[in-house]
Amino acid sequence: MGKNQSANYKSQLRVIPRSEHNISRKHISKNALKVLYRLKDGGYDAYLVGGGVRDILLGLQPKDFDIATNATPEQIKGLFNNCRLIGRRFRLAHIVFGRDVIEVATLRGHHDDDAKTGKQSEHGQLLRDNVYGSINEDAERRDFSANALYYNIADFSIHDYWGGVDAIQNKQLDLIGDPETRYREDPVRMLRAIRFAVKLNMQITEPTRDPIKSLAPLLQNIPKARLFEECLKLLLSGQGLDTFKLLVEYQLFQQIFPNLAQAVEHSESKTYQLICQALTNTDARINKGLRITPAFLFAALLWYEVEAGKQHYLDEDVPEHDAISLAISAVLDSGQYNVVIPKRFSSTIREIWFMQARLEKRAGKRCLKLLENPKFRAAYDFLLLRSQVEQGELVNIGQWWTEIQQSDEAQQKILLSQIGVNEQKRSRKRKPRRSKKTES
Repeated sequence: MGKNQSANYKSQLRVIPRSEHNISRKHISKNALKVLYRLKDGGYDAYLVGGGVRDILLGLQPKDFDIATNATPEQIKGLFNNCRLIGRRFRLAHIVFGRDVIEVATLRGHHDDDAKTGKQSEHGQLLRDNVYGSINEDAERRDFSANALYYNIADFSIHDYWGGVDAIQNKQLDLIGDPETRYREDPVRMLRAIRFAVKLNMQITEPTRDPIKSLAPLLQNIPKARLFEECLKLLLSGQGLDTFKLLVEYQLFQQIFPNLAQAVEHSESKTYQLICQALTNTDARINKGLRITPAFLFAALLWYEVEAGKQHYLDEDVPEHDAISLAISAVLDSGQYNVVIPKRFSSTIREIWFMQARLEKRAGKRCLKLLENPKFRAAYDFLLLRSQVEQGELVNIGQWWTEIQQSDEAQQKILLSQIGVNEQKRSRKRKPRRSKKTES
């Protein structure tokens, strides 16, 4: 928040002593405490900041412990041999303890109009942000009042600049400063508002929510790789279904996936139903501590785009195998959505989609070889997911694959023979397909 905005939004520091809050060092990871104390002993101010403080106050276990200090990145690196400096837009220090990484940020300051270290786009988005300042200025730069809380390792007090403790107690999510300016500085804040509202069971205050729909198109200016990572945080949180519905309500999902905009605005559409069912299943797995893959969810998001593409090519008399292949490539390579799906996930998505036709056909003994395919389980689960939405024959096919996995060799032969009988019955009912050349 620049100086011209901060004049209208004044912070009021409240220092809460240790005797009046529930945060204890036992709630903070050992590695985060090591960093806090080394900074303090090095003569610098050191604070646990943001979500770590917020979550402990809420009685939650923080996922990350972020630290703020008045030491510069170079000074931080001088204190820690296990430090690496990252980022251009935000210069940060990562203190690495094996797989555990503690992020340390230098306290941020305001931008002067002629500041060489701060740069904005024509939409007001911050492109470079290495202006350092005081803790008061840093608090103004935070996004939500509930995140502008600083736990001081020197005396174990909490520094609350924007009424964050009260906001937490009142279950309110309130943006610091002028909402339109803050969203323009970083449009991803709109996504964070939705994520925190669902995660923390908070209500977004009226001034904070009012500009979101009109500013939602600013998400199209965000790098696609960053939006993909934000999607993972939003939809793979264990509360993905509620988050998705709120994203649609505020027209944010439609900016990330403009190709699905019309479909998700109608709850009766197959796309909307498949996404909801996929998120319901994903939430259940996450909350049980079971493994999930983003590939499965993104396969569900875009499945009916593939089906539409396949039908387009079939209508052009392209053979079915080629029609499926062309449709899959068209969807994954189209650039119609504003995320970049990493290859490690897109290759799995391709296999899940491509195996659907093979699972549906169950072509004789060859179909048993599908059971040995490394991606069979994901493709089978996806078939069951589709059957929950599409119903009809797909339900029977899903049950057949369930049975054949649980059957011995003799029972598998019986199940395979049933396919031949059923296929003959269906073929008698089929009408011969007339080619376009005959019709003309």
